[in-house]
Amino acid sequence: MAAPAVVRALRALPHIRPVLGGSRCLHSTPPCLKARAARVRVGKGDKPVTYEQAHGPHHIAHRKGWLSLHTGNLCSEPGAAQRAVEDAFVRRFLRGTFPGALLAPLVLRRRGRALLVSALLGRALPPAQLLFLQGYAEALLSALYRSPVRIELLTVPAPPVYKHL
Repeated sequence: MAAPAVVRALRALPHIRPVLGGSRCLHSTPPCLKARAARVRVGKGDKPVTYEQAHGPHHIAHRKGWLSLHTGNLCSEPGAAQRAVEDAFVRRFLRGTFPGALLAPLVLRRRGRALLVSALLGRALPPAQLLFLQGYAEALLSALYRSPVRIELLTVPAPPVYKHL
């Protein structure tokens, strides 16, 4: 019973025809061509944002730098995907190692075989615990990657505010 109703409906709409071996989708909304990813909405001027948040993703390499510096993205350079996965793992590992203390995104730099990680931390942890966690993370990441890993920590009393939106 339902099949004849579908056939009649398709005959009533001549511009929509069934395609053999596939299907078509009917979109009823106009496309939104604005890039809205990684943007902070402008409010009443009471929202503090950092330098990284204040500039959009299209300003990378013009107003702000890359957060992962290595030569893997050069033309015909092997291992770029592996470095991206390693960078994501290091970011997640350090976010879990320093819980709630990271105030800004990590900056990862590769120099030869060495991995240098720069982090901006709040002063939520006592210095002895902070140094222990730094040594723990360096030792574990060095053992996992079989290359030297150095973590540079900078502690600040409050999150840095670039401007208010």
